[in-house]
Amino acid sequence: MTSEYTVAGIRIAISPVLDRLREGAAERERERQYAFEEVKALAAERITLTGIAEADGGAGGTVRDVADLVIAIARADSNVAQALRSSFLTANQVASRTDLPHRDVILRRLLDGHLFAGTANERSGGASGSVHTVLHRDGEDWIVDGEKYYSTGGLYADWFTGSAKSEDGTVYGFTVPVDRAGVERLDDFDAVGQRLTASGTTRLNAVRVGADEVVARDNSRLDIPWLGAFAQLYLSAIEAGIAAAALDDASWFAREKARPIKHSSADKSTEDPYVRETVGQIASRAHAARSVVLLAAEAIEATRGLTGAEARAAGVEASVTVAQTGVIAIESALKAAELVFDVAGGSITNRSLGFDRHWRNARTVANHNPRQWKAAVVGAYRISGEEPPTTGLF
Repeated sequence: MTSEYTVAGIRIAISPVLDRLREGAAERERERQYAFEEVKALAAERITLTGIAEADGGAGGTVRDVADLVIAIARADSNVAQALRSSFLTANQVASRTDLPHRDVILRRLLDGHLFAGTANERSGGASGSVHTVLHRDGEDWIVDGEKYYSTGGLYADWFTGSAKSEDGTVYGFTVPVDRAGVERLDDFDAVGQRLTASGTTRLNAVRVGADEVVARDNSRLDIPWLGAFAQLYLSAIEAGIAAAALDDASWFAREKARPIKHSSADKSTEDPYVRETVGQIASRAHAARSVVLLAAEAIEATRGLTGAEARAAGVEASVTVAQTGVIAIESALKAAELVFDVAGGSITNRSLGFDRHWRNARTVANHNPRQWKAAVVGAYRISGEEPPTTGLF
């Protein structure tokens, strides 16, 4: 299969789309307006083919190329980058697993520019990760009933993937088109940040699912059971993008809007040594976040094509590297977003600027998976060789 897409070509094609996203990010958040047209434009340029082999019709490239692309999207609008997470996770499965169930079908959807949403999360009162959504046989098909929350990207997506438990306790994954009868998508996500990620509730009311749309979930036999490493790297890439966006706004405000404080030695804020030092600190945080993300992407790339004990050893090292990355990327983004306000006085806090969104967004992304756990897991591995949990969070 010959691909018409390349990594460089996709980046060039989406550059004006990212410019539009960046220009309208603050207003969209202020007015709660979704970037439907821009996301549609990104999908049309087949962004999720980045990292998929050219032989499969993809754009080629590595995990580093994917991470770099995600950082660029998040730098323009971290809400959009987050909303695309399930689509990139789906593409990563196709890129990394030749044994992926229904791989040809999923690849065809990616080649057609389709977007995906998905979650296993529920607000059922049970422990995180417990599944109360149910499915039962109905002839050749299945019927699914339940409710999922944090359906990231749900309003943008063509397909929804979730999990459900059968009567015998087996957990299945299922994928259905979002316009399937009984699928209801709600815009009810209400966090302090990342408000426009379309991460609300998906209700499943007697949804009919074909036998070819269901697969039993069993990762116990995989050589690399840490399937969440790329998903966690993706969150760190968003943090790196937020830090870069904070740098963009701090630099712009210092250049275009800020005035020197009364006792400053400079005539212009751009010449004030403290403003320069602050922007330098923000730039350093953004650089640190980006660097650790790209290094972790290379660790994941190093696991590709390995099998057996060699694959497991590389997999655990990649998982630990990603966990370390999460700690640094989160802390870098939070600090960068805080320092934006040290570039000027009261005027930089105007709500119309929306600079507070950087901290709120970074904070909300960080709450997906606690960085304390990441640091503790890394410490356990470095001290005694204890492997990370295979929960998908490392």
